Amino acid sequence: MRFSIDGAGEAAGVTRMASPNCDEREGTEAVSLLVVHNISLPPGEFGGDAVIALFTNTLDIAAHPYYAQLAGLKVSAHFLIRRDGAVIQFVSTAQRAWHAGVSVWRGRRRCNDFSVGVELEGADDCAFDDAQYTALADLTQALRVRYPIADIVGHADIAPGRKTDPGPFFDWPRYRRLAGF
Repeated sequence: MRFSIDGAGEAAGVTRMASPNCDEREGTEAVSLLVVHNISLPPGEFGGDAVIALFTNTLDIAAHPYYAQLAGLKVSAHFLIRRDGAVIQFVSTAQRAWHAGVSVWRGRRRCNDFSVGVELEGADDCAFDDAQYTALADLTQALRVRYPIADIVGHADIAPGRKTDPGPFFDWPRYRRLAGF
């Protein structure tokens, strides 16, 4: 297996960049949900460091007109998978990353409490790269070894009407086949 997750929620085989946008999970509720997102900053542009800057609260809002609407936003994800399949971990999976926002899954609110969030560098209007599917599948397998993940969903599934990601170009059957889920 390409990745592994230790008891502290740290992944081996990834780059680590700490985000302050997290807190402790409440209670003893196990991680049982994996949420797949997409993100690019500016929208539709890939390869830069703006997403990293957003998740680490260092985004220069003057660097692009789109960024003004992100001023003061405090968000993160557990992982970001770049177009080339490189994986960055921002938050330990033992902690609550701030990725889902107002959300509900199967009647349970506050999905951040019981989920892991994985961002794919991408957008709703374009296909994802082969390397991203491979990395996401490998990461999913490692997460399922560590946690009793019962469901894997898109951000749109837990925040319908508010979010659309990972979007119509995300190939769910391909991903599930590769991940063995």
